Amino acid sequence: MNARNQKGSSVSETKAGRSLAKGLVAGLIAGLVATAAKSCVEAMFPPRTHGEVEPPEELAEKIAGHSLDRETKIWASETIHWGFGAAAGAAYGALAEYYPAATDKRGATFGLTLMSLTHETALPAMGLSEPAEEQTAREHTSEATSHLVYGLVAERVRSFVRGLL
Repeated sequence: MNARNQKGSSVSETKAGRSLAKGLVAGLIAGLVATAAKSCVEAMFPPRTHGEVEPPEELAEKIAGHSLDRETKIWASETIHWGFGAAAGAAYGALAEYYPAATDKRGATFGLTLMSLTHETALPAMGLSEPAEEQTAREHTSEATSHLVYGLVAERVRSFVRGLL
């Protein structure tokens, strides 16, 4: 007797319907749309308000090994920002194919986990932002809000696109 999931299809049917490629594509598209939504939130509620350098700008200069002119820094920073958002979405889409619990809370868990891994862990470790305990309340609140929106939008778009594939 086949086990049944919550939607009534057998577990073996669900496993057979998994596709890494489809998950990656759906996640990539979702990541791009979610990055646009996150950018809109940050435009309305920026995490840094006193002219502090944004982490993607600092990363661009670290990669280059020297200071960049304004135009190049903007281009490189946007490339890093959008590229990371798309890559995170693609990874999320792939993970959702094989570990559906990753989509819990309609993507909110994903968004807040991504914030924790980046803004509270990796970026400070790379010297691209202050340690989490030294970040301002505004920065924490803005990052949490924008990443929550990123996760919610990513899941909504991922599930929609995946249903079309």
